[in-house]
Amino acid sequence: MDDQSDPAMGNFPVPDHADLPEDLQERIEEETERAGFTPNVFSAMAYKPSHFRAFFEYHDALVEDTALEREEIEMLVVTISGVNDCLYCVVAHGALVRIYAKDPQLADQLATNHRAASLNPTHRAMLDFAVTLTESPGRIDETDLETLRQHGFSDEAIWDITSVVAYYNLSNRLAVVADMRPNEEFYTLGREPRE
Repeated sequence: MDDQSDPAMGNFPVPDHADLPEDLQERIEEETERAGFTPNVFSAMAYKPSHFRAFFEYHDALVEDTALEREEIEMLVVTISGVNDCLYCVVAHGALVRIYAKDPQLADQLATNHRAASLNPTHRAMLDFAVTLTESPGRIDETDLETLRQHGFSDEAIWDITSVVAYYNLSNRLAVVADMRPNEEFYTLGREPRE
């Protein structure tokens, strides 16, 4: 077990990286090199290697094969994570919103109330849809899809929005139950406006 004084999660044991299957060790090392630290979600999800593989394979598909801009994906994540009270995802993906949107304030606005955020009508419609899908999925109907189309979203983009929302509703629930804890580094990333 890793040192539990600063665990990646509080409710389940965090496996020692040296004891993990080689492919998980490689993926964690790649992420550590890219970020400059190991995001705690990787250490936490390693609790169950088969789930780690599926979780990150789907994540990669969502961000690599998409009609959405990366900042839109991260805006979706932070908004629904705020609705779901998921501290890990609000903090970690809030850093990514700040970086990709080049806006040091937007993530905080989205996490608390996307309707009060400085958004264009297209992004407001996207996030309204995401919140409805999160809070009341049975209320989604063809008019919701048509609203997104009227704001310029293609059918592929609507599929991708839905997929991101569904995936992060899953992720939020895992993070909350596991008591995943944000890395300290995430709190300060992207706070200064980028040139």
